[in-house]
Amino acid sequence: MRSGVAILTVAAFASVPLWLRDPYLLNALITTGIFIIAAMSLNLLLGFTGQLSLGHVAFFGIGAYTSALTSLGFDVPLPGGLHVVHDPWPPIAGFALAVVIAGLCGYFVGRLSFRVRGAYFVIVTISFAEVVRLVALNWVELTQGPLALNNIPSIALPLPGFGELVLRTKLQNYYLVLAVAVTAYALISRLVNSHFGRAMRGLMENEALAISVGIDVTRTLTLAAVISAAIAGAAGSLYAHYIRIIDPEVFAFINTVTMVIMVISGGKGSLAGPVVGGLIFGLMPVFLRPIMTPEAQWIAYGGVLIVILFVLPRGIVPSLMQRFAKGRKEVRAVGPVAFSKSSAEEHA
Repeated sequence: MRSGVAILTVAAFASVPLWLRDPYLLNALITTGIFIIAAMSLNLLLGFTGQLSLGHVAFFGIGAYTSALTSLGFDVPLPGGLHVVHDPWPPIAGFALAVVIAGLCGYFVGRLSFRVRGAYFVIVTISFAEVVRLVALNWVELTQGPLALNNIPSIALPLPGFGELVLRTKLQNYYLVLAVAVTAYALISRLVNSHFGRAMRGLMENEALAISVGIDVTRTLTLAAVISAAIAGAAGSLYAHYIRIIDPEVFAFINTVTMVIMVISGGKGSLAGPVVGGLIFGLMPVFLRPIMTPEAQWIAYGGVLIVILFVLPRGIVPSLMQRFAKGRKEVRAVGPVAFSKSSAEEHA
């Protein structure tokens, strides 16, 4: 049943460009989809290991800059008159490198910080994100600093025998983002339902018991951080090649807050939670912008979040699933009683 629902959901999203002709809304869906991918990566840490990363935007930004610099090329002067020169590579190579470099950074942060979990982990992730932002801002020879990297080429897919397909249009980028989102969702689903996923849940629910049965805490959490960072890096790469201009503001703390809101409102620890929360809080500003001032939009934004968490404290998806399961149990419990009562009346 779940696989059927997943297939129907993907088909529904794939049909959107067939009836949605507004380029503004299609653009909003693309950027929302990119942040949903990033939110799914954060959910792997927050929802399945219980580790809150408030510097998750660092991996998003690292992916964006890695992919952009790989496809643009650079010439960085070093002391002594030396230069590090990199010729432009195809954007698809930049995408692959963004995943790898972001994953390696996730490994570094994981090995460094998972020995001091809790509030210390939060501080380490925030500090890491701020350090990366300052590097992007001040290393002007490489990143152009506040002047931004621009004219980033669009991703091109190689077609053997036909050259390559350059994904320039909104329609093409929509399907690219959808494909990456489905792949990330399938990967995370497979991961959390595996032995490794059970180890992550075990650490979140009872770390002492998990250690007693032989689960390596640091190794498990570090591997989760690597995969989470790699997926966030993929989202950053998509963002860079779609927007085609990036600056250090990509590391802004508000982007991490946006990811956290998507995860918490949709339901942390559920696969569909970041998707539902992402669609609500990603598209809400689009519909509020014509009728509200920016200040009023933020008030409405916070008000909706408070209402969701008050009415559905576990998040939208887990709370609705819990109520649905409870309703089915009540139906099963009442059904046989009602049937036996009616049968007794007929025999009487």
